[in-house]
Amino acid sequence: MNARGALGKYGEDLAARRLAQAGMTILARNWRAGRTGEIDIVARDGDALVICEVKTRRAGDFEHPMEAVTPAKADRLRGLAERWLQEHGGAPPGGVRIDLVGVLLPGRGAPVVEHARGVA
Repeated sequence: MNARGALGKYGEDLAARRLAQAGMTILARNWRAGRTGEIDIVARDGDALVICEVKTRRAGDFEHPMEAVTPAKADRLRGLAERWLQEHGGAPPGGVRIDLVGVLLPGRGAPVVEHARGVA
């Protein structure tokens, strides 16, 4: 695994921990839909399905992790959510939500983990 991959995995580990601490159940990590793409984390929050994108950045990088979901990325996430639903029996009673977890790694100190619900 390269340095970028290791950074991303570390951020996803922190994100999964944060979501679990918030009471969510992690259903899958790094779920791939062929060449269409990958969902970082699939979770259940009550009776809602949560598709979660995780963005990890080192402090001082050009953009804040929460700025990384462009309209094109949001469209791709919605398409991946549809694929998940097709393969796993349809939408749950609480519907589907797309969340973003941004992880910022400072030069010193603890990582900052931000969770934004319903971003797309």
